[in-house]
Amino acid sequence: MNLLLGAAAIGFILSLLALGVYVSFRIFEFSDITAEGSITTGAAIAAVLLTHGWAPLTATFAGALGGMCAGTVTGLLATRCGINRLLSGILTMTALYSINLRIMGKSNIPLTNDHTMVSQAEAWGKAAFGKSTLAIWGWEVAVRDASLLIMVPALILVVCLALYFFLHTNLGTAMRATGDNAQMIRALGVDDGVMVVFGLALSNGLIALGGALLAQYQGFADVQMGIGMVVWGLASVIIGEALVGTRKLGYAITGTVMGSVLFRLLVAVALRWGLNPNDLKLITAAFVLAALIVPNALKSLKQKPRSLTHA
Repeated sequence: MNLLLGAAAIGFILSLLALGVYVSFRIFEFSDITAEGSITTGAAIAAVLLTHGWAPLTATFAGALGGMCAGTVTGLLATRCGINRLLSGILTMTALYSINLRIMGKSNIPLTNDHTMVSQAEAWGKAAFGKSTLAIWGWEVAVRDASLLIMVPALILVVCLALYFFLHTNLGTAMRATGDNAQMIRALGVDDGVMVVFGLALSNGLIALGGALLAQYQGFADVQMGIGMVVWGLASVIIGEALVGTRKLGYAITGTVMGSVLFRLLVAVALRWGLNPNDLKLITAAFVLAALIVPNALKSLKQKPRSLTHA
């Protein structure tokens, strides 16, 4: 039970990564590799500030601000410098590795003895329940895990609502229109380059926010924690779209969160069944491949009977 609760908590935390990838990949059709660096930037900034005694919430949002700066750089490279979009993200991601090392001062910062949002949630849980473990459906669950499974989804809900309403504002609508038809938005007098920069800043801000929370959850920030995270985000988006069956904004945001949680639970189940942890990246790639192939295969199977009927 603790394994599943922990997997669900990480799934919710990484749904911020998935939402960031959704903004860049689905709204702007921008294959942004910056995510692998900006998630570490969020974790690095938050970890350094926490070890210096900053309030957890302030340190977390400072990490998100660092990610927004990274996304802005990628957007400027692509729109103002005319560099290929994929290459822009790769350049920023590469530079962020050294920048993150500079921020952290070393490759790993432990947070086990620092006051974080996780320790705060655990303290609230112990104060509310008066004990360190709970009995849920016959399972003994740590108050820390139960408290996080309340706090993290609540935070994700706030972020999702904020993102949904923002994308329905004039600025948000202009950003979505830029992704749909950049030529049309230019004809209306809107600078599509500025919209792309704003979009990538928003995307990487969400990703870095996820990194800041992830570092606090796992108790450390590591300079290599972002490796393979783009694949994770894409898998969550694709699985979410398969779950909700539509790309309408509200459903897409909900599906992205659902996809992230489900994806993490699938990985946890695979590990529970004896998967070698060394094969984690391999199984992640396999899940992504399945998420890409299965929906198209199902559509083809549904279309074949119709074509035979018409024939």
